[in-house]
Amino acid sequence: MPTNPLSRRGFLLAAAATTALGVTGCGLGGGTEDNADTGPVTGDVTGEIKFQTWALKPKYTDYINGMITAFQQQHNGVKITWIDQPADGYLQKVTADAAAGNLPDVINVPPDLSYPLARKKLLLNIETAAPDAKKDYVDGGWAAYALPGQPGSYGFPWYLNTGPTFYNKALFRQVGLDAEHPPTSYAELEAAALVMAQRSNKQIAMLGLTPVIADFGLYGVKVMNDDGSKFTFNEAKGVEFVEMYKRLFDAGALIPEALSATYTGAGTKFMNQQIAWAPGSAYDLQNFKTNAPSLYANVGITKTITSTGKANLYVQGLSVPSASKNKPTALAFARFVTNAQNQMAFAKLTAIFPSTKGSMQDPYFAQDGGTDEGRVRVAAAKQLDTAVNYTPVQWSEQMTTLLQQKMSDAMQGKATPKQALDDTVAQCNKLLAG
Repeated sequence: MPTNPLSRRGFLLAAAATTALGVTGCGLGGGTEDNADTGPVTGDVTGEIKFQTWALKPKYTDYINGMITAFQQQHNGVKITWIDQPADGYLQKVTADAAAGNLPDVINVPPDLSYPLARKKLLLNIETAAPDAKKDYVDGGWAAYALPGQPGSYGFPWYLNTGPTFYNKALFRQVGLDAEHPPTSYAELEAAALVMAQRSNKQIAMLGLTPVIADFGLYGVKVMNDDGSKFTFNEAKGVEFVEMYKRLFDAGALIPEALSATYTGAGTKFMNQQIAWAPGSAYDLQNFKTNAPSLYANVGITKTITSTGKANLYVQGLSVPSASKNKPTALAFARFVTNAQNQMAFAKLTAIFPSTKGSMQDPYFAQDGGTDEGRVRVAAAKQLDTAVNYTPVQWSEQMTTLLQQKMSDAMQGKATPKQALDDTVAQCNKLLAG
């Protein structure tokens, strides 16, 4: 069911940016011949660089400053200026800087934003610039920055996440559902949701969001064709998925507010105990504990439901713009920030997982320490090995809005599920081609 995080900030740090910014073809300047990938980057690690992150101040100021200090101590003559941009408008800020040729030397970007930048030759191909780097990172993390139609890979994976699902045990009990054995398949979830709606006279809904593109992937729908040139989620299985949502909506198992263009999401509804089922992370669990203690006392934790056997993967990484005037230092610092030691230290500060090979063997990810936060961490860690990024890098914010609108039409009977998906795919493919 919908994979939108309960808290944008939670998955921003814990894997954010589940929707891409549609910046392809929006005035980004292309790289020059001088910036083309010509082979491994060599040279002394010295001089000044700028390093930009996404909403990490003030909570992680000491951590970031500690890494900067350690790197500068290892490399005499290096000076790193850290820039942290706020969460709101970050993708637009990166896009504007790219268009103006003002990108910092190391930038924190998710794969979906690296895609339009790489297409315009604005990012270094890491596999060319640092050919020995790939071996240090898990395959899924590295592959996230291997972009359709582009050779190589365009970012060092920094941190990963995948989240379990939360459910409200009290609401389950209220309608006579087994709170200790939550649904583990789509069929079971639909059955439980229908029971909940019927027995509560439509006063309690299981779900709070229409499906986003990643949900189609989780259901087993083929979202794009093999070469990534066309969207295909209007196939029969996609229609079947939307038909299920239509049944749930008609029964009162999906809240009607989810159809509004101004709807703020399922997170608040779950916090207010108005829906019974929502995805999230350990970051959200701490939020429940602090701000919704009555909910926290009744929160159940279960695996993500998926027809593929693979949960959703979120990735954040560091890229080096091809226009950087100090590529050797930028590459060295990006690798330093994303090395196993520094990623492990970060993982113990917040609810993320390292992208470096071997790091997940640390007992920290297998032992919950008797805490609820530990239980979420261990549950998510078990999903991480096979998790997949179901949101194509070609997917844009405009496409997200379009899908939401068409799902609303399908729920309200203004279009059949097939018509809604056919229209969505046709318009998304037009956007993709243009």
